[in-house]
Amino acid sequence: MQKHLLTLPLSAEKTAALHSGDQVLLSGVIYTARDAAHQRLIACLQAGEPLPFDLRDAVIYYAGPSPTPPGKIIGAIGPTTSGRMDAYTPQLLAAGLRGMIGKGRRGDEVRQAIQKHKAIYFAALGGAAALLARCVRAAELIAWPELGAEAVYRLTVEDMPLVVINDIYGQDIYNGLPLKTSLEQMSKDEEQEHRAVWLEKLNASIVLSANEELPDVPRSAIMRESVDLTD
Repeated sequence: MQKHLLTLPLSAEKTAALHSGDQVLLSGVIYTARDAAHQRLIACLQAGEPLPFDLRDAVIYYAGPSPTPPGKIIGAIGPTTSGRMDAYTPQLLAAGLRGMIGKGRRGDEVRQAIQKHKAIYFAALGGAAALLARCVRAAELIAWPELGAEAVYRLTVEDMPLVVINDIYGQDIYNGLPLKTSLEQMSKDEEQEHRAVWLEKLNASIVLSANEELPDVPRSAIMRESVDLTD
């Protein structure tokens, strides 16, 4: 397990340096998109229409912000369950998407597409939506405002704490094994053992303080807390 200060855009060369279980502080421009926005992105691709942003080497955050409080850049913005986007993800990866941020496991087709297209799937801190919002330095609604919280936003983030779940080498932190080995092929004891080994790696993952009165956490700060990997 390594720790990375990662600046976007996310090139294939950068994804090659990342491995499942690695900790990342991500900085740069990312785009929010949930179910409804994914449907429209796919519709645009199929119709040959322009997309609201360039997919090449881009990172999509599976999130929709809550209303922005007065004086704030954005409202609370935590990850949604990534599996809801699985039906759309392989086509977006084929079109150039390089990274995704969410929570929960991905399906086999998505995992294979991640490996094929040299992409990365990150987990954000579940249950810390208000604290993740503190990583956002700028926010702009760029497409489909009629979708409300599911509209597409361009976010500029700084030191967003993430953990690599799926890497280009076929590793998946949920089972700690290459694609060719599935949990269904393991006994219950073997499954629990592999989960324990890989979840232990998350026990030292990057975390923000729960105290809103504390100053912003510096990029060097590492605290002990697990990422919410709820499916």
